[in-house]
Amino acid sequence: MQTIDAPGRTPQRRDAHSNRRRILATARRKLREDPDASLDSIAQAAGVARRTLYGHFPSRHALIADLTQQAGHELRQAFARARTADADPVEAITRMLLAAWPVGDHYRVLITLRRRHPGEDEIRTTLAPARAEAVATLRRGQREGVFADHLPAPVLAQALEALVLALAEENTTSTWADPTGEAAATAFLVAAGVAPQTASLRVRAVLHDQVVAPVGTAAPTR
Repeated sequence: MQTIDAPGRTPQRRDAHSNRRRILATARRKLREDPDASLDSIAQAAGVARRTLYGHFPSRHALIADLTQQAGHELRQAFARARTADADPVEAITRMLLAAWPVGDHYRVLITLRRRHPGEDEIRTTLAPARAEAVATLRRGQREGVFADHLPAPVLAQALEALVLALAEENTTSTWADPTGEAAATAFLVAAGVAPQTASLRVRAVLHDQVVAPVGTAAPTR
């Protein structure tokens, strides 16, 4: 059967969107197994004809660009869910990291592709909104004395982003796994200048939705 997306548009088969989703899901898996996987191998694994895949994605670059857009959309949604009113800088950045961690794990293949195929790098554009929010939060924390100020906030954010991407790429390896992002978030805070014990406490508090006094203040009485 066919449907019309809008008046005057070319009719599409009902299964077109289903094919597209299946191709993208298969591409994530195949590229994760082999970053050099060809479009033909992805089509075969997805159970679609070559012309069907090429109809949706005329090039490898187009396929990766679509995966990157998906990742960016999920990342923005995760950040929106993570925001909470009146969070101090440490809590705010921790919530961002923990919310982004599952998205990074789901699209870890993009990090690998970025390293192996710099010419196909669109992840920086995808990360731009997250980076801007992180810079603003780090800058606020530097003003409040809870983050190190030996580097300007944009430079510090870039260095910490590289740390998180490296940890995300290594996640679920045979020697190390961080399913909740607790270790990565703690490492981020320590690298940002938070004392290790305090960093661990704050990350655990967010994970378990506990109230913890901001860095540098007395613990709340109950």
